[in-house]
Amino acid sequence: MSYMLLIVERPGQRRERSDAEGRAVYQRMLDYGEGLTRRGLLQASNSLRATGVRFTKANGRAQVLDGPFSESKEFVGGFFLLNCATRDEALSLASECPAAEWATIEVREVGPCYE
Repeated sequence: MSYMLLIVERPGQRRERSDAEGRAVYQRMLDYGEGLTRRGLLQASNSLRATGVRFTKANGRAQVLDGPFSESKEFVGGFFLLNCATRDEALSLASECPAAEWATIEVREVGPCYE
């Protein structure tokens, strides 16, 4: 089964770190990903920027809204896509993730939307 660990961060948190602190945190996340790869569990991972674009289409009309979105209380700052046997294994791996110290780790099973 595939599970995604979504790293849900507080806006502005990254700017509060010095350059050295940011690089150290990022290195910890890279090390975590490399450990998952060595264990044969990592399918994909990446960090995401805090800003983005929201796209909607209603009644045939497209709307694009550029971020950052001031009303947002959090944003997805990155993800790890894992191959796990069970939800409990995914939760155990989430507990090992360094980001759990400064962010919320949302664990989601990957599957079709009709289930």
